Amino acid sequence: MDFNRTVVNEIILLGFSCDGTICNLLFLLFLVIYVITVIGNCLLILVVLIGSHLHTPMYFFLCMLSFLDLCNSTSVVPRLLLDLFSVERSISVGACAIQLYTILLMGGTECSLLTIMAYDRYVAICRPLHYPLLMRWSVCYRLTALLWILSFFIFVFPSLAMPIPLCYPNKINHFMCEILAIRKLTCIHYYFSEVLVLSICFTSVLLPFVFIIVSYACIISSVLKVQTAGRSKAFSTCTSHILVVALFFGTGLIMYFGPSADYSTNQGKYISVFYNIICPMLNPLIYSLNNKDVKERLKKMGKF
Repeated sequence: MDFNRTVVNEIILLGFSCDGTICNLLFLLFLVIYVITVIGNCLLILVVLIGSHLHTPMYFFLCMLSFLDLCNSTSVVPRLLLDLFSVERSISVGACAIQLYTILLMGGTECSLLTIMAYDRYVAICRPLHYPLLMRWSVCYRLTALLWILSFFIFVFPSLAMPIPLCYPNKINHFMCEILAIRKLTCIHYYFSEVLVLSICFTSVLLPFVFIIVSYACIISSVLKVQTAGRSKAFSTCTSHILVVALFFGTGLIMYFGPSADYSTNQGKYISVFYNIICPMLNPLIYSLNNKDVKERLKKMGKF
C-alpha cells in the first residue's frame, strides 16, 4: 500500500456530458426507460400473482427476475437523473458503497437465477416425468434462499469484512459506482484488486453462462429426437429465456472480459447503460411478447 496517498471520503462521477442540451435529452431518455421498466416489471409480477394457472416454478422464477430488474434499475437510474442536472456530481463513499453492493448483489443473483431458470427448462423438457419431484415448491424456495445467501457472501461480505480504502484522484469516468471503475481508486496494489474482480466475475458470470449453454445443448438434443409437432411447443417455452440470457450475459461478458474491462475509453460506461438500464426494461417486454399465457392474461386484465 502507498501510504503517501490520501484516503478520499467522496467520489466525483464524470457522467456523460456537461452540455445542458445533451443532459436534458438524456434525462428524458432515461426517465422514459425507467418508467417503462417499473411499469413493465410490476405488471408482469401482477399478472403472475393474479393468474392462478401461472403459479408454477417457471413463473415464480420469472417474478424473481422482475424483482431483481426493478432493484437493479432503481439503484442506478434515480441517482443518474439527479446527476444530469448537477454541476458537481459527487457521491459519498458510503452512498457509493451501498450502490455498488446493490448492483453486485442484484446482478450476481440474476446470473444465478437465469441459471436456475435454464435448469428448470432442462428438467421440464428432458426429464418431464421427474419434473414434479425435482422442481417441487419446497425445492424452489430452498434454491431461492440459497441464491440470496450465496450472492451475499460472494459479493458483499468480503468487502464488509475487509473494507478497501479509496485514494485520490477521486474521479471516475462513469455515471455510477461500477466495480471496474471503482477499483482504479483503490489504495492497495492494483494487481490484487484485479485478481479479486476477475475471480468474482468468473464465479458469477462465466460459470453460470457455461452451465446454461450445457443445459440448452441437452435441451436441443432432446427436442430434436421428438416429432416435429412437439418441437415448436418445446422451443417456445425457451425462446424468451434464451433472448434474456443472450442480452444479459452477452453484455456482461463484454464488459468484464472484453476490451472495456480496462476502462481506457468510454466503452465500458456505455455497455453499463445496456447492462444495468436497458436490459431491465427489455426483459418484461420479451417475456410478455413471447409468452402466450402472459399475453392472454394481459388481455383479460385489459377488459376490466
